[in-house]
Amino acid sequence: MDLAGVFVFGLSGGTLAVRHRLDLFGVLVLSLAAALAGGVFRDLLIGAVPPASLQDDRYLLAALASGFAAFFFHPQINRLGKPVMVLDAAGLGLFAVAGCGKALAFGVGPLPAALLASLTACGGGAMRDLLVAEVPRVLREEIYALAALLGAAIVIAGQALKLPDLPVAVTAVLAVFILRVVSVLRGWSAPRAPGS
Repeated sequence: MDLAGVFVFGLSGGTLAVRHRLDLFGVLVLSLAAALAGGVFRDLLIGAVPPASLQDDRYLLAALASGFAAFFFHPQINRLGKPVMVLDAAGLGLFAVAGCGKALAFGVGPLPAALLASLTACGGGAMRDLLVAEVPRVLREEIYALAALLGAAIVIAGQALKLPDLPVAVTAVLAVFILRVVSVLRGWSAPRAPGS
């Protein structure tokens, strides 16, 4: 699930880079940032060092492959309709579930595990957005971090109820993806400060 999230988030970073007319190096940098930053932050915080993406070449290869795919096949990816949002929603779900699962496996309690799941899911996207001088989606009014927290809550509940891991993980990823996509399509947003 982690590698699938790396590839999907890498595609979102690469697609955004192409939209900003960055060169091949820029596309690969955005793909790597989007794909790996959240997991690196999580691993450093739970003491899983060096981070998984620096221990296992498959992470870097998946992120680079997604960058090249975005660079060469961006017209096909853009046919998806809102490609960055769709890919971002898929990556958000995959990373929230993988991040929560890894945090729980390292003995972190449920609430910190949910926060680490959100950091895993949102960290790469925030880094990607900052590199192209956009306000990160996680800080905007959109339902973003809340969707990641929903996925984490499902994983935590599934573990507490001793349910099988795979169906729980699939349910959590789908819940995050659906909430994120529907919130964008319907214009749902997190509350803003009164009078702001």
